[in-house]
Amino acid sequence: MKRIGLIVNPVAGMGGSVGLKGTDGYVDEALRRGAIPQAMERARIALMLLAKRTDLAFVSCSGAMGEDALKGAGITGYQILYHYTGESSSADTKKAVQMFLEHGVDLVVFCGGDGTARDVFDVIGRNVPLLGIPAGVKMYSAVFAVDPASAADLILAFDKGNLRDAEVLDVDENAYRAGTLKTRLSGIARTPALAGKIQAAKQVYEEQDEERAKAAIAQFIDEIMLTGTLYIIGAGTTTEAITRRIGIRKTLLGVDAIRDRRLVATDCDEKTLLALAEKFPDSRIIISPIGAQGFILGRGNQQISSRLVRKIGINKLIVVATPHKLAQTPYLYVDSGDALLDRDFGDSIQVISGYRIAQRKKIHQ
Repeated sequence: MKRIGLIVNPVAGMGGSVGLKGTDGYVDEALRRGAIPQAMERARIALMLLAKRTDLAFVSCSGAMGEDALKGAGITGYQILYHYTGESSSADTKKAVQMFLEHGVDLVVFCGGDGTARDVFDVIGRNVPLLGIPAGVKMYSAVFAVDPASAADLILAFDKGNLRDAEVLDVDENAYRAGTLKTRLSGIARTPALAGKIQAAKQVYEEQDEERAKAAIAQFIDEIMLTGTLYIIGAGTTTEAITRRIGIRKTLLGVDAIRDRRLVATDCDEKTLLALAEKFPDSRIIISPIGAQGFILGRGNQQISSRLVRKIGINKLIVVATPHKLAQTPYLYVDSGDALLDRDFGDSIQVISGYRIAQRKKIHQ
């Protein structure tokens, strides 16, 4: 019998679709902008795939920190070790994880983002393996499953002889909101390993050849941009090279919109992008996968939501990446939160990787 400690951060990821680039300290602002909690549902999706297993025993927290997801998934017989009142906090997470350790869990599963990963790791270190169900905005750490269903697969495959070392990273959210990416290594955790099911840590490529490759991509995109078409430009240095070439200063870690080589909107949230797509029916989305992780959607760009992609169309999504980034990224992934849309992407997608150069890259299903 595997003893699993489950913890859910109820507010994880709420800042993504509304353009806050994180939720720490901004829950009220996220709610004011119309953000909808999603962590419980992400946890429930994973747990539903485990509901009929008799070889798993769950211990968890009351209410939205775990119990609600277990109930929603149809899991019975779990034990609630930690009760909290009011809004959950980082301190609640750490206290709950400490109780899990005292009750001898084999694995701690959490649903949240990098901040939650850090809080869990601060308590357990390398003493007990941990695994993240992705529900945050950024998730640069290497302890997350690629999506909720993969988390279930990893839990089922878990044994103490099938573990890997994984970086726990956290981002300075204030610097991130200001357009600067600063990460801090909290430590090296142990996490279940299964090919194609667990994400890598984000990598940033800054070699001189990379800059030349970005410039070549930017030149090609500049040449093929259509008059009257709205271009929604995702985050990253590759997309930033495109806007720099046409004379627009982009929000490096946000999502901007341009039309006829003029800035229409900057640092957009989902609501703004949907309104723009309604106003300008001829629209395109230009995005670049996260280095090494390979995510096209679902990490750091939740403003480009499944609703927006459906409205504009998968066939009008332009993916750009340098050859080196693609060589270091075994697969691409889509985790939009809409499983049907994710499947509609098929098993591969064209990626522009240079001037009039493209390659098809496999999407892991």
